[in-house]
Amino acid sequence: MQVPLKITFRHMDSSVALEARIRQRAEELEHFFDRITSCHVTVDARHRQQQGNLFEVRIDLVVPGREIVVGRDRGANHAHEDAHVAVRDAFDALRRRLEDHVRHGRGDVKLHAVPDHGRIVRILPDRDGGFIATASGEEIYFHRNSVTDGSFDALEIGAEVRFVAQESESAAGPQASTVTPLGKHHLPPTETTRT
Repeated sequence: MQVPLKITFRHMDSSVALEARIRQRAEELEHFFDRITSCHVTVDARHRQQQGNLFEVRIDLVVPGREIVVGRDRGANHAHEDAHVAVRDAFDALRRRLEDHVRHGRGDVKLHAVPDHGRIVRILPDRDGGFIATASGEEIYFHRNSVTDGSFDALEIGAEVRFVAQESESAAGPQASTVTPLGKHHLPPTETTRT
């Protein structure tokens, strides 16, 4: 990295073990892509639940021509009561985004990509859009027009969806180009046997 790795702990004491894990994951990224300009990792332990702290990890990675950011506020993920799990999930999401950036830079095209799964965490009817929380905790923006079967108005918070993320981002960050609601009315009917 041209600029040394920066690690910030907010609302918590610094942790030698956690810092060592962050440095290890950052080094792994550098081995994958040696043109990283800078990386800033923020671990935030804000009290959000009655049961305990949820850790939020934000990573700002700068590479030539692009800044990749993961770790927006995405609601309660109880696995993130463990700071190490929150760091792992954030770096996993960042690695996927960096891999996409490298593929895009080489002109590679993903063939037969399997749609990702997530849950609706916010619906903004006045803006004709909303946000999906991925399994890694990242938030993906979607617009009304990306929802299949024109079913935007039927979406509910917590509903499970399949989505395909675009290579380019919107002003709101990563964006889904296709969103397919899942649920009882979208599952194939099961056969019933009469006796």
